[in-house]
Amino acid sequence: MPHYHAAIFIVLLAAGLVAPFLLYPIFVMKVLCFALFACAFNLLLGFTGLLSFGHAAYFGGASYVAAHAAKVWGLPPEIAILAGVLVAAALGLAIGALAIRRQGIYFAMITLAFAQMVFFLALQAPFTGGEDGIQAVPRGNLFGLVSLESDLTLYFVVLAITFAGMFAIYRIVHSPFGQVLKAIRENESRAISLGYHVNRYKLATFVLSASVAGLAGATKAIVFQLASLTDVHWSMSGEVVLMTLIGGVGTVFGPLVGAAVIVTMQNYLATFGAWVTIVQGVVFVVAVLVFRDGIIGVLMRRTGTKL
Repeated sequence: MPHYHAAIFIVLLAAGLVAPFLLYPIFVMKVLCFALFACAFNLLLGFTGLLSFGHAAYFGGASYVAAHAAKVWGLPPEIAILAGVLVAAALGLAIGALAIRRQGIYFAMITLAFAQMVFFLALQAPFTGGEDGIQAVPRGNLFGLVSLESDLTLYFVVLAITFAGMFAIYRIVHSPFGQVLKAIRENESRAISLGYHVNRYKLATFVLSASVAGLAGATKAIVFQLASLTDVHWSMSGEVVLMTLIGGVGTVFGPLVGAAVIVTMQNYLATFGAWVTIVQGVVFVVAVLVFRDGIIGVLMRRTGTKL
């Protein structure tokens, strides 16, 4: 790991430790959950070149499973979150095995189609609560010892989960496996000619991305004590694309910045109602025209460093 990357992680961790004392903990936890979600999506798009329009399926699917496991089955939070991750991984394996057979817009449309199936399942299945969702999800006790009812206590658990997820993605990207993913992104035919089983790498990445997205969704369900149709709606897939593009596709820290920008906008512009989406659209257009590489991408180009 380059020294400046280690320094960035240390600075981010220090900022994370201070943040709940300066800002509303629930707000910061939301930023962290969506940052992890965006990092998961970026692993697929930014480092493998696969544009998925259906990542809400894994985020929301894990959210429902974790909420149901905690509320109905009475499982502790760590097991409920793990159950959500496992279901997201299974979904990623099933959908990815079919989606990777196609490329480009066809790949994107297949992922969107399956995500819509998950949405209608969440709408109709009896255990999901329909339009009401699963409410009043208990936060429980972590490992049976630490109560998570306090927002401050839960915050540090979410911080640990987010940083563990981001560091895992960082290690994946900078491993030999990650170098193959970049080769596939840059020139898939060349990677095939070198003897790599490209579809295996794509499927592995798809499952990893779905799993981390599920980790973000399951954690969010525990934080907000709620799993709703918003989590599996197609607009959620659109939001994570927006976060990644604004922060910087193919950068390690870009999704974190993008998530912070979008969640902050949603939070502080909530009084404008439906106008929030219009403002987001304007920000997206400006970002595409002025910051084509995203905020972090522009910083990389000007400083000559890789972030």
